[in-house]
Formats: sequence, structure tokens, C-alpha cells
Amino acid sequence: MIRRVLMISLLVISSYVSFAQTSNENSNSGPQQDSLSWRFDSSRDPGKDLNEAIITATQTHKRILLDVGGEWCIWCRRLDTLFATHSDLSSFLNGHFVVVKVNYSKENKNEKFLSRFPKIPGYPHYFVLEHDGSLLKSQDTGELEEGNGHSPSKVMTFLKTWAQ
Repeated sequence: MIRRVLMISLLVISSYVSFAQTSNENSNSGPQQDSLSWRFDSSRDPGKDLNEAIITATQTHKRILLDVGGEWCIWCRRLDTLFATHSDLSSFLNGHFVVVKVNYSKENKNEKFLSRFPKIPGYPHYFVLEHDGSLLKSQDTGELEEGNGHSPSKVMTFLKTWAQ
């Protein structure tokens, strides 16, 4: 039974990753309004993505959420899955924030870009920025965890606290 559940879970995750990769290839320019349509990408320029996010956030009166992590990070994937499986969370996120995924991996640590922000204790990590790019909050997402994942209510409380 456990084996069957694991196999089904792997199939679902594989399908999601395949969909995300296809979406990323079809729209690979700048921050996305739908943060679930792309992945952490070591080849992206987070400085350019942030500049584009500032323009979008200013025009749409939203704040910016930097999501720092990597494809190697199980907790990053769990957090993405939380948004993928909770439409209320993803709708609120995309309705109030311009999301920029910032890759941190052995291939590209984006140290120059991340040096302008407070030290990151673990991944994934959130930085909430005002529409002009100024830092409002550095959030250790470990504080949003519950059991083997992230708590939908803790994540929603966090988002509502920092939404514009």
C-alpha cells in the first residue's frame, strides 16, 4: 500500500515538474504573475528579474516576493506543491505579489545578488519587498512548517500580513 502511494505521488510530482518545465520554456522572460509556472533556474539573472518585478509591482500596486531556493531543495518543492494544491493560497499570492524565484544551487549561488539582503539561514527563504524593491521582511520559511510540510494557515497568515 505504501509503495503504491509513493508511486502515485512520484507520478503526480513528475507530471507537475514536466508541466512547470514546459511552461518555463514557453515564457522565460522575467517574473511571472503565476509563480507556479516556472522553476528555480540557475541561468536566470535575478537582478534583471527583480528590475522587471519592480516595474510590474509598481504598475499593479503589488509587493514583491523573492522566493530563494533550488530544484535540489525538498522543502522548496513542498512549498511549491502547497501552492499547487491550495488554490486559495495561490490566488492570494498571485493577486497581491509579484513573485521572483531566485536560484541558489551549487551551479549558481547568486551571491552578488543575495549579498544585498540579510543572511539566509535555510531554504526556501522569502524576502518581501515593497513595490520599489526596498526590503520589508526576511522570512525563514521553517517558521511556516508543520509536520512534513508547510502549514496552509501559517502561510496564508504570512501572506495576508505582508500583502498590500
